[in-house]
Amino acid sequence: MGKLESTMKSEIERLAKRELRKVSVPWKRDVRSLKKTVSQLRKAILPLQRFATTQQKELAKCEVQLEVSPEEIRKSRFSPRLVRTLRKKLKISHRELAILAGVSMPGVQGWETGRFTPRADKKATLAGLRRLGRTEVKKLLAQKAPEAPTGRRIKTKLLTKMEGSMAQKKAVKKVAKKPVAKKSVKKSGKKVLKKG
Repeated sequence: MGKLESTMKSEIERLAKRELRKVSVPWKRDVRSLKKTVSQLRKAILPLQRFATTQQKELAKCEVQLEVSPEEIRKSRFSPRLVRTLRKKLKISHRELAILAGVSMPGVQGWETGRFTPRADKKATLAGLRRLGRTEVKKLLAQKAPEAPTGRRIKTKLLTKMEGSMAQKKAVKKVAKKPVAKKSVKKSGKKVLKKG
């Protein structure tokens, strides 16, 4: 009886292993193929990730941002003297500060003379400029300069408008100054000149 039991056990184990192999072999193939595709994708993604990180580092070097906490904005005070000293410390002109702050040049001059005070969003910009050095400000200007209209463009537009209106005025004056054609009318044998 012991022999029969042991043979039955071994036969059941053998059949169970065969059934497990039938089920597990296709799964193993699938797992192997999936591992291959994952490794290929990793190999393809790795250079892209490296490239992306280098690009982000370069952008971080080039891109200067004026980020200031709201608490720091509330604490900061801007008197005309402080705005002037900030501009002189950074060695930028009124025009350049206007481009950085997103205001007009007379607005910056108004801040410096005390006629106007900067609004909250402009205070944030000025507080951010306090943290930066000259090189960062130059980089920031290089980024913002193409966006901002230059004074020359505005002046040329105004001049062309003025020239156009001046040309119209001159044309009107010329018409008004032109001598009126004289008509000659014969009256009883005499020529009489008539205006008009």
